[in-house]
Amino acid sequence: MKFKKETIKEARAIKITAHEDGRQVGRAYLYILRNDLHKEPFGYLEDVFVAKSFRKKGIGTKLAREAVALAKKNKCYKIIANSRHLKPEVHALYERLGFKNHGIEFRINL
Repeated sequence: MKFKKETIKEARAIKITAHEDGRQVGRAYLYILRNDLHKEPFGYLEDVFVAKSFRKKGIGTKLAREAVALAKKNKCYKIIANSRHLKPEVHALYERLGFKNHGIEFRINL
C-alpha cells in the first residue's frame, strides 16, 4: 500500500483579539479548513483566552461570537471548539452560544 500526501493551500487562520488601554487582554483563533466530505469549509475555534483580571466581563463571549460570525461569513458548514475536561466554565460558555457536546478530543503531545 502507498500513501499520497497533498498540501491543501486553502486553509487559513484568523486571529481575533480584544484590547483594553492598548493592551491585548484576550484572543481566539479561527482556522478555516477543508476536507473531502463537504464542498464548504469548516471552522475550528482554538486558544480562546482572556487574561485572568479581565475574565467574567463578557470578553470570551464576544471573542467566540466573533469567531462564529467569521465562520458564517466564510461559508463554513460547521464550527468546532474544544476545551479541557477541567474547564466547566468554558463548556458552559460554548453551550450558551449554541455549541453541542458532540464527541471527545483525542490528543498526542509532540
